[in-house]
Amino acid sequence: MSAALIRRDELRPLGERLRREGHRIAFANGCFDILHVGHVRYLEETRKCGDVLVVGVNSDRSVKTLKGPGRPILPAEARAELVAALASVDYVVVFEESSAAGVLLDLRPDVHCKGTDYSVETVPERDVVKSYGGEVRIVGDPKNHSTRELLAEMARRARQD
Repeated sequence: MSAALIRRDELRPLGERLRREGHRIAFANGCFDILHVGHVRYLEETRKCGDVLVVGVNSDRSVKTLKGPGRPILPAEARAELVAALASVDYVVVFEESSAAGVLLDLRPDVHCKGTDYSVETVPERDVVKSYGGEVRIVGDPKNHSTRELLAEMARRARQD
């Protein structure tokens, strides 16, 4: 069964309900422009940090701001649907901001997980998470998978054909 795709304005009530029911909420976020094994491993490891996993997917506008021209490859709706299809994911929300700070303040997850290209000290939302008593964790396998590298490899192979 696919995860529930929720609207941004549904985050606060979702977080309140899940906490009332005694759930430990884990949160991960990213662009997920072309879903690859690094993303899957990151989300699977994040799921182990809680019993409910909510994933924030950057909107098209925020991906363009973060990643530059030519991105995203896939529209936000498709990226969100792909992430929602993963067994480890319970809820997916698309957000407009370039930072997940507002999403975190609305949802207030117990743990905010970032990939191994960060350290706890470099997570941009670290202070926001600490402000409400949450925890930041670094999860996933070493960052040797990236959408940028995958796109470069695809372009290289296309030139060879």
